[in-house]
Amino acid sequence: MTRTKITRRKFLAAGAAAVAVPGILRAQNAPNRLNIAIIGCGGRGGANLGSVSGENIVALCDVNQAAVDQAAAKFPKARQCNDFRRLFEHHREFDAVVVSTCEHTHAFATMLALRHNKHVYCEKPLTHGIWEARQIRERAMKTKVATQMGIQIHATENYRRVVELVQGGAIGDVREAHVWTSRAWGAQSAESAKQFRDIVTLQNRPKEVQPVPRGLHWDLWVGPAPERPFNNVYVPGPKWYRWWDFGSGTMSDLGSHMVDLPFWALRLRSPQTIEAAGPPPHHELAPASMSATYQYAARGDMPAVRLTWYQGELKPEIWRKNGIPRWNDATLFIGARGMLLADYNRHLLLPEKDFANFNRPEPTIARSPGHHAEWIRAAKTDLRTSADFEYSGWLTEANHLGNIAYRLGRRIEWDADKMVVTNVKDAATLIRRTYRKGWEL
Repeated sequence: MTRTKITRRKFLAAGAAAVAVPGILRAQNAPNRLNIAIIGCGGRGGANLGSVSGENIVALCDVNQAAVDQAAAKFPKARQCNDFRRLFEHHREFDAVVVSTCEHTHAFATMLALRHNKHVYCEKPLTHGIWEARQIRERAMKTKVATQMGIQIHATENYRRVVELVQGGAIGDVREAHVWTSRAWGAQSAESAKQFRDIVTLQNRPKEVQPVPRGLHWDLWVGPAPERPFNNVYVPGPKWYRWWDFGSGTMSDLGSHMVDLPFWALRLRSPQTIEAAGPPPHHELAPASMSATYQYAARGDMPAVRLTWYQGELKPEIWRKNGIPRWNDATLFIGARGMLLADYNRHLLLPEKDFANFNRPEPTIARSPGHHAEWIRAAKTDLRTSADFEYSGWLTEANHLGNIAYRLGRRIEWDADKMVVTNVKDAATLIRRTYRKGWEL
């Protein structure tokens, strides 16, 4: 499969056409389909598989054979395996890879794809930690393949209009922004107690040895994380999501979707300082409720800005005092001439009476044909995706820094060039962790 040159005019036309007529991009490239290997076939993997199923699905890999069997029923000719490391012994059979494993193995599957010069789509968050994110981002820059992190909302028209309003100066200089989500899954959560029963009461890693479900390759599932016996507090997903050894909680998961909007609109990259608040950190489990405040320096013509993340029961003061509509999950930009409130599907300029006669600018950000279609198109042309590993690598690092500040219980100062917390020595093990024997990135 060869990549073709495409002009900006053709790109804009193709994007608009793809939105207007679903499936047109797939039809246009029917003779030039990608050969795709799917790593992670259940859960999000099944959804991602459906979104790229117009291409040639040539390999299916999952540590759970039941997930492989379910996918193989639709793609019976695809190669099947359980260990993605073995999959790359047959790398000449595919052009591209979709990674939808649990978070703690994202970087390992993605790095193998990059080393074999394969186009990669990886679910969010891109990696389990900061060092991994840096390795993936830098490797992707060298390989020049098409990459995309799975933050599907990045492709929506609503996000594009918000970015245009902020960057166009509709509310003036933005020096303060807030992002919040009401999801409360974690060690201190009553919601978790209802949904996941015993997980909230656990104080330590369970020692009970339970029978491994038939078809689940438990050792492969644990992968690079510290070894432990099987227990159903870890699987199925999203139970693993709140265990530090396997996930990073809500901060990096939903943060990938929600911090994406201010990260894009305010042209953010590396914060200078980060401080967090919440209940006392648990050594095994991520918190249900917490906040993290980032200070960013000026960027070009944009002034320094303070960005605060809230999850679970925590909310901005202006929200708690009914100063804005009390949306459950949203971003608030506070500018010199007003405010902009946005969620996944809508946005408001506030105070509304001050913007009653506001003339919105003409759209300047091209429509996306769809998040997965954008990646497929990039793999077939010389175009970049809008959430490639260069962009999403920095976003992933920033989200992980919020967790590090929370776990350390300290305001941290970040040197992005050296990838170190300059004022807390104990941060090093949270930036780069030690892998279990047999696993190397």
